[in-house]
Amino acid sequence: MRILIDTDVLLDVALARQPFVAHSAGVLRWAEFGGQACIAWHSIANCAYLLDNSGRAFLTRLLTLVDVATVGKEQAEAAVKLSMSDLEDALQVTSALAWRADHIITRNLQDYRKSPVPAISPQQFLESIKC
Repeated sequence: MRILIDTDVLLDVALARQPFVAHSAGVLRWAEFGGQACIAWHSIANCAYLLDNSGRAFLTRLLTLVDVATVGKEQAEAAVKLSMSDLEDALQVTSALAWRADHIITRNLQDYRKSPVPAISPQQFLESIKC
């Protein structure tokens, strides 16, 4: 299974946000032990901005675990055209499509209802792989 991990899941781990950190960290552990996972390019900027100085250490470790979806103008144009209310989520979707992800792992399921890539929560993902 190939997954794209949304920024909210990354921030759950980086900020140890309760009660979400356990499931979100489980997703990253799955990636650490050989699971195929990626993040969107702009998730790096989102995390760096929101985490300030602690962001570099977190991102350095994260980039040993996950791939970064290769995207460009074509994916940006496609994101703008998606009928999703949040452009940042649409960028996540087009990144997932470019990387051929089977699922987007997010806690923000509501905003991904119109996504062509199915979105599931970290808990649902872990249950689906029996972790």
